Amino acid sequence: MSKLGTLSVIFDLDGTLVDSEPNYYEAGRQILAEHGVPDFTWTEHERYVGISTLETVGLWKREYGLDASVEQLFAAKNRRYLELARANTPVYPEMRKFVELLASEGVPTAVASGSSPQAIEAILRGTGLDTFLRTVVSADEVERGKPAPHVFLEAARRLGVDPAHCVVLEDAAPGAAAAHAAGMRCIAIPYVAAQADAPEFTTASLLLRGGQAEFTARSAYDWLARTASSS
Repeated sequence: MSKLGTLSVIFDLDGTLVDSEPNYYEAGRQILAEHGVPDFTWTEHERYVGISTLETVGLWKREYGLDASVEQLFAAKNRRYLELARANTPVYPEMRKFVELLASEGVPTAVASGSSPQAIEAILRGTGLDTFLRTVVSADEVERGKPAPHVFLEAARRLGVDPAHCVVLEDAAPGAAAAHAAGMRCIAIPYVAAQADAPEFTTASLLLRGGQAEFTARSAYDWLARTASSS
């Protein structure tokens, strides 16, 4: 029997389970270059980490004065991203171990992501994580993406669990804010080290400032086991 009691675990996808941000950056760089913005940098991309693709392209349209519609930009970026994602999206090794550990003990798990349903499906299937993570929610399926709590609350609803009994794993400030708004505890694993001091991360129950380099499956499980009674 699991030591986690009634706890359920909800994973963000990009930057948390898998290192997909380089693919998102490259897809965005290519699309923006095609629309007359040739010098989009990784530093500029970091501002959009944790924001849904739909919201990102809406910001692009306003910030860069793009002629294409939000719908056109969204579709183009998704197509380009899927090509890159299917070719190579690495899973963080300790995250894979953690997912497998939770599955072996029957802990309910879900993915709640700002990516499109097609992108989530492609990554989970391509990495084999779909064997363990079968409850999936995209921000495209709810009223508002992160930092609003909707995607996490919908994940809890689909799992059939109380949001107060959920723990979220997140790499981005908007996701940490969304978890807090949903009434869920959060293990924060900042993808962008410079953002570890973002005020949204102060609401996390556990903040791993070292990011993925500091995360291990066993330490995360042990922390959940120690704190399960407070959920």
